[in-house]
Amino acid sequence: MAGQSKKTGAQKVPAFETAMAELEQIVADMEAGKLSLEDSLVAYKRGAELLTFCRSKLEDAQQQVSVLEEGVLKGFATGGEGSTSSESGQA
Repeated sequence: MAGQSKKTGAQKVPAFETAMAELEQIVADMEAGKLSLEDSLVAYKRGAELLTFCRSKLEDAQQQVSVLEEGVLKGFATGGEGSTSSESGQA
């Protein structure tokens, strides 16, 4: 994991889990009132970048799952009802 180098803006985001952890820490710090106004603005901007990155990763994963469901899992989901692509060999 440490060798990955993805970028959001000018800062590195190595993995989805790392980005989520950083985002959760930013939210916790802001909710606790630990940050000055200027630091809050910087943290908010970073949080927005991380949110965009995480949403993108989740959308990519959702798209990959959809592709798998359409290809590999389609036969299992239909259970023989209205199957059009696997009707060969029926007598």
